[in-house]
Amino acid sequence: MVWVVVSIAMDRASDVRNTRGESELMVVVAPPDTAGPSDTTGEERYVPAAGETKSERRNELREFLMSRRARVSPEEAGLPGGGGRRRTPGLRREEVAVLAGVGASWYQWLEQGREISVSPSVLDAVARVLRLSDAERRHLYLLAGMNPPAPEVAPEKRDMCDGLRRLIDTWMPYPAHIMDLYYNCVMYNDAAAIVLGMRSDPTRADHTQNCLVDFFCDPLYRSRSHSWERNARTVVAQFRAACAARPDDEGFQEVLAEVSERSPEFVRLWAERDIEDQGQIRKELEHPLVGLLVVESTAMKVPARPDLMVVLHTPLEEANTAAKLEWLASPEGRRGAMYPVAG
Repeated sequence: MVWVVVSIAMDRASDVRNTRGESELMVVVAPPDTAGPSDTTGEERYVPAAGETKSERRNELREFLMSRRARVSPEEAGLPGGGGRRRTPGLRREEVAVLAGVGASWYQWLEQGREISVSPSVLDAVARVLRLSDAERRHLYLLAGMNPPAPEVAPEKRDMCDGLRRLIDTWMPYPAHIMDLYYNCVMYNDAAAIVLGMRSDPTRADHTQNCLVDFFCDPLYRSRSHSWERNARTVVAQFRAACAARPDDEGFQEVLAEVSERSPEFVRLWAERDIEDQGQIRKELEHPLVGLLVVESTAMKVPARPDLMVVLHTPLEEANTAAKLEWLASPEGRRGAMYPVAG
């Protein structure tokens, strides 16, 4: 059994909001036809409890900093141990201040949750001294009343790909794939290859298929997707939102240059400057063996791997899609699936 907690932006009101103020839900993804926990919660952004006051947030900031300070020894921070007994474990406030390059009084006020001016560079210095993880660093920003930095992949989380591979393989017989920040398809299951035409692309330097480029430039995709016109504007608006989060990222600029050179329609839609969050898209695909397939793709982020996005395709009741997908994934269907539909 494979369970992965993911987050998905929603377009309706919710009590949980992410760092951009968007409503979010936390979803536990299970294989098809399985049940899972019904009350799993969590969010990227610190959300006050009902009735929580600013003083309570300051108290949480104080307790958090004190707990992180207590777990860092002077030796770990590069200070001489001195051999003397300390009343409390870990670093003293003045030691954190010196190592972070801030005044002792200022750090004391920060830990007390006073109304003081803070900057990202100073919080980063404190986070470095306290040896905070990326998640803890973002938590510090939120408790200090600032927008947190973009999530980064922790080194210990880089081996999650095996688990994500199990997730999308367990999603069979329904298509599923995983994209990176730039919409490069880095992983897909057999159903995605059979139905959506996921493949290695020899025309690209890294042989990686790019979902945005294929959407606009693959003639097979265009000819067999009944929903292309309806979805094109959404695809562009979602990619613009992803670009806006990392405006100086050269990876986005490379993809934009490639698709702009090859697709005037993309250029026209890009110029409209629409913005949409990732979510769900209805796709209507014509497969040469089974005819019409109607699926709903859901794009979800894995908080521990913010550089990746899981896209799961769920069959809708129309056109007997579930049964058709099951047949295409069967040995008989695989033998006949010589002409995949780009999705």
